[in-house]
Amino acid sequence: MILIIGAGLGGLVTAISLARARLPVTVYEAASALTETGAGLTLGRGAQHVFRDLGLQADVAALACPAGSLPFLHYKTARLLMGTPDAGDGTPDDGGTDIVRHIYRGDLQAVMLAHAARLSIPVHTGKRLTGFEQDSASVTAHFADGSSAAGRLIVGADGIRSAVRALLHSGDAPRFTGHVAFRFLVPAALAAPFMGQGRSAIFIGPKRTFNRYTMQGGKVVNCAGLAETGEEVPEGWSLSSSIAEVGAAFPNWHPDATGLIAQAHSVIKWGLYDRKPLARWSEGRITLLGDAAHAMLPFLGMGAAMAIEDGWALARSLALEPDLAAALARYEAARHSRCETMQTMSRRQGEMTQAMDPDTLAPSAVPMANQDLMGFNPVRAGV
Repeated sequence: MILIIGAGLGGLVTAISLARARLPVTVYEAASALTETGAGLTLGRGAQHVFRDLGLQADVAALACPAGSLPFLHYKTARLLMGTPDAGDGTPDDGGTDIVRHIYRGDLQAVMLAHAARLSIPVHTGKRLTGFEQDSASVTAHFADGSSAAGRLIVGADGIRSAVRALLHSGDAPRFTGHVAFRFLVPAALAAPFMGQGRSAIFIGPKRTFNRYTMQGGKVVNCAGLAETGEEVPEGWSLSSSIAEVGAAFPNWHPDATGLIAQAHSVIKWGLYDRKPLARWSEGRITLLGDAAHAMLPFLGMGAAMAIEDGWALARSLALEPDLAAALARYEAARHSRCETMQTMSRRQGEMTQAMDPDTLAPSAVPMANQDLMGFNPVRAGV
């Protein structure tokens, strides 16, 4: 039995991949219920290669929007700094084209949970990990409710504040980066007066960015404002904010940005944290993936995609290599360099974007994501 700690996107992809390879797996989630959390996220092409391999791509694409051109605009005037306006309507396609897509996290989670149920994968909630012990034959996880579970391997897929990582590396805490993010959703009908620059755009201002794009077939606009702050803000999806607080962080911005802010019904905020890279993700019968292994900032929108790729690669390695140590070495060889590079690029992208002066910025100076990295195909990566 393989024990997965965490029922987020990375944990669910890992479980589905293992079950399809006919490897026994059980998922343990600390939360008392699997509730819909989060907002919009980006599905890089690598993540979608995984979905195609697992037979999920059509279901995922039906709920996603093509990402479009995502132009950079001046925060006050909406002057085009780089890219081209996005005139698309956000209509989903069949998922066959090799493009980046946007999706609501809750929709993606629902697709994965439904597929896990069809595969009869046990998913237990209310299981907060408190410890583990391992020997040459097995590993045992202990939970706060007094229960335990034994298996061949523990997979820490439990996010940036991973209990598994904390037990492996005491004192290795997430680091606050001095940025806060605000997220909210606006129904398309209410957002329509403020979408004159196209369905996707990033407004660039001093130490601020405001990103918005459509989801759910163009029915909803996902908004994310990122700002530097001198006040440390907790990380997580449960910290509420307000229209007034977001408005104060983006004063005198273009009416398209402030208009969307005024239409926010429910705002969440969270501090942006990262973690130092680890030389190795595995110790004995314990391994890590996703944010637990390589938490990255959201400036490239690739955190979820990296967790999805990790989960597939780990399951593939375990299916190909009977020896556990060899399987984990194969997994890390396939993933470590790519994830560390993307982690570094995300941090640098944030530093450059937040430091821009849009009044003096030449269009050629705007940094953009490396599309070759975003288009990585894990299925062909020698895993």
